[in-house]
Amino acid sequence: MRTRDDVIGSLEGVYREAFEKADGAEDRARMDALDFGFQRDQVMLEALLDVRDLLSEIRADGAPPEPSLLDKARAIRKFTRLGTR
Repeated sequence: MRTRDDVIGSLEGVYREAFEKADGAEDRARMDALDFGFQRDQVMLEALLDVRDLLSEIRADGAPPEPSLLDKARAIRKFTRLGTR
């Protein structure tokens, strides 16, 4: 799992690149829009990361591991076979 700093750093890198292009073109309106967008996305991303951290803590506290996608598919297949026999 990527660290909080890595995720936020990636977001910042994307916005910084776009901001520098807008700055080079002297597009003040675009720079303002990017600044607002970055702040908005950063807040939403941090909220999602907080939820991820909380869910990780719950799982670490002894919650049973969630079955893999393959296990779920096998369970569905087994269930559907029971109905046809």
